[in-house]
Amino acid sequence: MEERGECSASASASANPSDEIWAKLVLSDERYSDVQISSDEKVISSEISATSNDKHSWCKIVRNPDLCSATMENKSQNTILVDGVKVHSDDTIVIKDGSQIIPGPDREGFVSYKFHIMSGPDICQRQLKICVDVNHAKCSICLNLWHDVVTVAPCLHNFCNGCFSEWLRRSKERHSAVLCPQCRAVVHFAGKNHFLRTIAEDMLRADSSLQRSHDEVALLDTYALVRSNLVIGSGKKNRKRAYTPLDDQSDGTYHQCQQCVTEVAGFRCKYDTVHLQCQACGGMMPSRTGFGIPQYCSGCDRSFCGAYWHALGVTGNGSYPVCSQDTLRPISDHSISRIPLLAHEKNLHEQNITDSCIRQMGRTLPDVISEWIAKFENREIDRRRMMLNHAEMITARTFVCQDCYHKLVSFLLYWFRLSIPKH
Repeated sequence: MEERGECSASASASANPSDEIWAKLVLSDERYSDVQISSDEKVISSEISATSNDKHSWCKIVRNPDLCSATMENKSQNTILVDGVKVHSDDTIVIKDGSQIIPGPDREGFVSYKFHIMSGPDICQRQLKICVDVNHAKCSICLNLWHDVVTVAPCLHNFCNGCFSEWLRRSKERHSAVLCPQCRAVVHFAGKNHFLRTIAEDMLRADSSLQRSHDEVALLDTYALVRSNLVIGSGKKNRKRAYTPLDDQSDGTYHQCQQCVTEVAGFRCKYDTVHLQCQACGGMMPSRTGFGIPQYCSGCDRSFCGAYWHALGVTGNGSYPVCSQDTLRPISDHSISRIPLLAHEKNLHEQNITDSCIRQMGRTLPDVISEWIAKFENREIDRRRMMLNHAEMITARTFVCQDCYHKLVSFLLYWFRLSIPKH
């Protein structure tokens, strides 16, 4: 049986001393052998057409230092598809375990490869395997494996976001304080636990029987209230005297904001009002779901107070900080004067090339970004690689923070570079 592909080492490649096979290209046609890669830098020479046995050197694969990915360079004159993204001649792209590679501009008529990194003790930074009792990773409310896990403080017990949010809602209606569902200690804080969420997701991959139904997960998500850190009321009853900042030192209440002190725009905080801490200035604001003024960045789910207090006409002071309106605003209202540091994976050389291309075209960076935001809005861009939450729901009027806006600009500049014709 003829092997479908073979690898030839680049002259500049540094050979793996042990000739260990660290990756392979798996053909979709199982009648042919896989293309095995043992050197840290390889030029792949194989058939690219599904109807021809002619071999061509069509790409170079270089192992990345993290050992969990590689950089692929298009060595052919044709466009190559990597996970649906077009890679033009001489361009590079990072590929990971499971990346689908088609050595041509279209799926029709070309063979299909899947990049696979071999498992082993030296791969992916020697990931450590530990045993976890599934009973220690279950929510004590629903008795299922955590879903979108949150941790409450100071007791540090963990629950599903939706389960605890519903408990929080009912507790506020019936009691003067929110108690932990597990140990009954007073809860002052709740926040997402991304580390435990990763563990729960790994456990689901290892044992699919722990997976809940789609409808049950969707219902839990509708209950979920915790997006950023929540500071929960202390349970103090309404005061008969006026509130002053000195009360912070006398009754232990630390979560106050300006609406705890006085009514603003028809609203004043109650003793059990849940508060959000701004991730920019550290100040507090009441959590007001459905109020109509965004309090969270849609790109990262962190809370910012600038848009909320600005809409109410409130300015900060020494006791109650308020951050700038610029910290959270619609994408179309953000401005930018220079290429973000995050662009092109922080590659300064590539950033300079992009800047040079923009100037040679007689354009400015804001002009280019405005054009590509319009393309983004019209869904002319594949959003799957965008490193923002809720990517499919984001529009030009979506509120995002400065960090997420820079991530979006970096994403758009990637597509801008791909659109520039090769000379």
